[in-house]
Amino acid sequence: MVRVLGIDPGSRVTGFGVIETDGVRSRYLGSGCIRTTSGPFPERLGEIFSGLRAALEEWRPGEVAIEQVFVSRNASSALKLGQARGAAISAVVTLGLPVFEYTPAAVKQGLVGNGRAEKEQVQHMVRVILAMQGRMVLDESDALAIALCHAHSHATRRQIEGAQ
Repeated sequence: MVRVLGIDPGSRVTGFGVIETDGVRSRYLGSGCIRTTSGPFPERLGEIFSGLRAALEEWRPGEVAIEQVFVSRNASSALKLGQARGAAISAVVTLGLPVFEYTPAAVKQGLVGNGRAEKEQVQHMVRVILAMQGRMVLDESDALAIALCHAHSHATRRQIEGAQ
């Protein structure tokens, strides 16, 4: 079993989710959100770095999966998201952990079967796959979806490599 931490980066809210998986079966371990203050942007990046560093030290994953930047019409928002993502990746690589990246469409396709699925559909599949009950915010379910996408696609890659 491998422990995977999924990250849904954001400049205001960064979600994270932790699963254990063998590539076929996955088990929910924990999830949460790092909510930054309304301070200056560089300080918020520091909060993302510190918050993820704490989550990484608590959960001790073997692998980390993160969502790639979604480029929207607003260039300023895309740049801030990219910087938040950079702070998150920096927290991971300072611990020597491997980082795997997935596009939002790949995550949706992998979990729902539709690369244009709505967030609520993704959240529903996360609940079904991980047999979860109770309340969960979208940032957490997105992070868990990224972890699940990695678990399934990485297991498939290992099988293909083993067959060659």
